[in-house]
Amino acid sequence: MRHFLITLLAITSLSMHAQSQDTLVDIGGYKMHFKIMKGKGTPILFEAGAGNDGSVWNNILEKIHKVTGTTLITYDRSGFGKSELNPNLKNDTDFGILNGTKELETGLSKLGYDDEIILVSHSYGGLYNLLYANKHPKKVKSVVLIDVTLNNFWNDELLTMRDNNVDISTIPKPSGDYFLNANYNETMRYARNIHFPESIPLLNIFPENSLPGLPEVLSTRWRKLHEELDDNKDNVTNIIAKGSGHAVFQDNPSLIINAIIKAYSETLDKVQKIELLPKALDNAMELSIETKMSNRSEQDLNALGYSFLGNEELDKALEVFKLTTILFPDSSNAYDSYGEALMKSNRKAEAIEMYEKSIELNPKNENGKTVLRQLKQE
Repeated sequence: MRHFLITLLAITSLSMHAQSQDTLVDIGGYKMHFKIMKGKGTPILFEAGAGNDGSVWNNILEKIHKVTGTTLITYDRSGFGKSELNPNLKNDTDFGILNGTKELETGLSKLGYDDEIILVSHSYGGLYNLLYANKHPKKVKSVVLIDVTLNNFWNDELLTMRDNNVDISTIPKPSGDYFLNANYNETMRYARNIHFPESIPLLNIFPENSLPGLPEVLSTRWRKLHEELDDNKDNVTNIIAKGSGHAVFQDNPSLIINAIIKAYSETLDKVQKIELLPKALDNAMELSIETKMSNRSEQDLNALGYSFLGNEELDKALEVFKLTTILFPDSSNAYDSYGEALMKSNRKAEAIEMYEKSIELNPKNENGKTVLRQLKQE
C-alpha cells in the first residue's frame, strides 16, 4: 500500500564524525559568517528562513554528513548571526535581495565552492535559492525546498494587507531584519518574474497546515500554490509532510534528512551508488529507532522499501519491509507492504499471511482484501 509521493534513498558513508569549521569571510571591508563541514562530493548549501541565521540547521547536519560524506555549508546573511552589514551601503534599497545574492556568490567564490552545488532552503530562503538557480542553472544540481515562500504567493492585495499589519519602525536599524522588511515588497514583486529552470530537479516539501496563525486567505493560498507547483512539470516532485508545522526540518527531521540524501544520491555515478546503497538499511534503522515514538520513521522505512522495490532489488526491499513489521508490529500498512514485496518475490504463502495480518489490524483495508482474494484464488 503506497502512500508516498516520492521514494527516499538513504546512503551511508565511512565518515562518522564531522568536524565543522566556522569561518569569517571578507566580502569587501566586512565579514560574513560561514559554517562548513568539509567532505568530498557535490557540496550542499543551506539557506535559512527570514529572521534566522544558519544555526537553525545544526540539528540535522551531522546526520546528513555521516550519510553522504559531502561538504555541508550554512551561513548567516549579512546583518544576521555573526555576519556584518556592508558599511559602504547608504540607502535601505541597497540592502535588498540582489545584494544579498551577490554577497553569497562572493563568499562561496572565496571559499572555493562556486562550482556545482545542491541548494536547500526554508521559507524566505527559497527566494535566495530561486535567484541563485536562475543565475547559475548549470551549476545547481538540484534544489530541496522546505515550505518555502513561492515567487507568486505575495500578490499586490496581500502585500497591502501585510503593510497594514507590519510596522517596520519598531525594528531596530541598522539590522538584517530591518532591511529584509524594508525591501520585502520590492523583493516579492521582483521574484514574480523569475522561475526555477526546468533543467533543475526540485523536491518541494510542505506540511499539511503551514503557518496556521495566518489569516485563512493567506494559509489557503500558500497551500494551494504549493500543491500546484508540480502541475505539468517533470522536474518537480511534491511531498506532503504530514503532522508537521512550518519548520519541517525540526518537526520531522528524518524526512528532511532522507530527502536531502536522496537529492545527493542523484549526483553519484552508478558505481558509487552500488558501493553505498548496501549501507542504506543501517542508516534507516538508526533514524527509525531514534524516532520510534512517532509514525514518521515508519513512513521513511516504507518509502525506502518501495525505492528498492521500484529498482527491482527485491532482497533489499524484503529486508526493509520485514524490519518495519518488527519495529511497528501494530501497523497494518507495514504488513501490507511486506505482503506486496513477498507477492512480487513469488512467496505466495508468506504473502497471504502478511495480508491476513494487515487486515486483522485494519479491517477497512479494502485493497488488502482484494489482493488477498486474488492470491487465494490462484
